[in-house]
Amino acid sequence: MITIHLKYEIDVERLADFEEYARRWIHLVDRFGGTHHGYFLPSEGDSDIAYALFSFPSLAVYEQYRLDSASDPECQEAFELARRTRCIKRYERRFLRPLQP
Repeated sequence: MITIHLKYEIDVERLADFEEYARRWIHLVDRFGGTHHGYFLPSEGDSDIAYALFSFPSLAVYEQYRLDSASDPECQEAFELARRTRCIKRYERRFLRPLQP
């Protein structure tokens, strides 16, 4: 299993747009065989940082998701929402492996 950790720097004036973007990706990751663990939005502390965590059974399955999402119409609509609204200023992606008992 591989877990992807995303750290977003978001435009706080576009928080509603980012929330819409996030809602779309929760569904999309699940549809492509992953497990979305949720988005975590600013509450206390930094007001412009959000996080997301999702997992895939393997790096190979994740890589296939990346290829397939590049041509999927729903994924393209989500990417376009972020581009159009500029709700995401930048993001960082990390790959983690969970410690299993």
